[in-house]
Amino acid sequence: MTFYIIKLFIMLPLMGLLIYGCLWLYRKYQPQMITGQNSNVLNVVETLPLGVQSKLAVVDFGGRKILLAVTRNGIQKIDTHHAE
Repeated sequence: MTFYIIKLFIMLPLMGLLIYGCLWLYRKYQPQMITGQNSNVLNVVETLPLGVQSKLAVVDFGGRKILLAVTRNGIQKIDTHHAE
């Protein structure tokens, strides 16, 4: 029983540090994986959920605003607006 308690007091802080380290790495590197390191060409301006698995998104790309329909089956361009 004493050996179990000693293992518990050693392993519990180690597991806490491991979880904390994994979360820190996730927060540090995840946004760069999604958007790229210095990608300012494409920006999501706004999204509007339409249901459980569909939404509308306005994306700014190269000075143009593009309205996209995002569903489970894919993405479709609905309209394009040129910024002035």
